Amino acid sequence: MAASFPETAISTERLLLRPLAEDDAPGLAAMMADELVLAWTDHPHPFTEAHARDLARTLAPAHRATGRGIVLAVTEHLTQRLVGLVELRHTDWRLRSTEISFVTAAWARGEGYAPEAVLGVAQWLFEDRDFLRLELRTAAGNTAAQQVAQKIGGISEGVLRSAWIVRGESGESGEFVPGAAGERRGPDRSGPHGSGHDHQGFDRPAVGESRSDLILWSLLPEDLETPEAAAPAWAGGHRYVLRD
Repeated sequence: MAASFPETAISTERLLLRPLAEDDAPGLAAMMADELVLAWTDHPHPFTEAHARDLARTLAPAHRATGRGIVLAVTEHLTQRLVGLVELRHTDWRLRSTEISFVTAAWARGEGYAPEAVLGVAQWLFEDRDFLRLELRTAAGNTAAQQVAQKIGGISEGVLRSAWIVRGESGESGEFVPGAAGERRGPDRSGPHGSGHDHQGFDRPAVGESRSDLILWSLLPEDLETPEAAAPAWAGGHRYVLRD
């Protein structure tokens, strides 16, 4: 049997990261309808509640069970409202390495939720799962996502030239990483990041597209050892709480 992540939940200062549920479908569909999500990801457009239920019921569980990664809904502790999605993908169990991607809801941008969620996952990976490397890829024009990588202590390793396609780009965005959970092929789909297969209804929309460079970022366990990275001001020094 392939190695895989446990079905788990991670708690940070303000957020709970947990498995995606079918009840999340309305909030997920609303989140994916945002024009900036359209610009920086390749999820179906329109992304319907049927797509969301398929992701929760079939695609995300299969993604975890086969060892490719895990998909987590990000919700507020206070309101239980859906803040975003985080996905681990392209997991290499021998290298103990994986790639993280995220989407933040339009209403939740500017609150520091994306770096808090990503840092919580990084701490869980390094401290509980014994991982040694976490990667992020951000489109060259996606300055908000680049700021997230910098806030968590990520190190820029270089540029992957013409490695992504953006749709209807409209300038600087709000906290999106290419390849985020909920795109047209489901978790660990094909395109610039690997192999996969289409699912019914997950067709590419007829939207203006252009090629983009990707910036490759990495985070290692030692990158979280500084006080600034381990206890950022926006998180109140809070460490994650694991709920397997």
